[in-house]
Amino acid sequence: MRLLPIIAAVAIAAPACAALAPGAQAPDFTTRGAVAGKVVNVHLADLLKKGPVVLYFFPAAFTGGCNAEAHAFAEAMPAFRKAGATVIGMSADDVPTLQRFSSEKCAGKFAVASAGPKVVAGYDVSLGKQMAGRDITKRTSYVIGRNGRIAFVHDNMDASGHVEETLAAVQKLRS
Repeated sequence: MRLLPIIAAVAIAAPACAALAPGAQAPDFTTRGAVAGKVVNVHLADLLKKGPVVLYFFPAAFTGGCNAEAHAFAEAMPAFRKAGATVIGMSADDVPTLQRFSSEKCAGKFAVASAGPKVVAGYDVSLGKQMAGRDITKRTSYVIGRNGRIAFVHDNMDASGHVEETLAAVQKLRS
């Protein structure tokens, strides 16, 4: 059958989709992270009381795409705050690494937090690869409404577009 190789090629070329579709309930979590180098606790339910949350997963701190994405989110923080949103970066990095990353690459403008195995599984962001002996995550951004439901998903390993598209989704929530 000639159709089978074509179907297989299309399946391989198709982008991976995040398991949490718009409308799904976002899994609650509590973890540790850092803002401006200081360790903080991050609890999704508490953050949602203040407004929508942009939860953006990135593969690994101090890598090219992740550095650029963190810088872009830091630059856009005034617009996210104006729209009433909290931005949280998430990776499987340990807290000491995220302390340095939050100061150096996020300019201390938003929290980055450590995504443990339950958070990675709950948000279906495992990349299925390791770096320096630890699992790394996909580059997936979720906009979560105050009601705890996923309002928007951007699931693409290319760092470009995440900030603009998540900001537009947050702004749409306000209108």
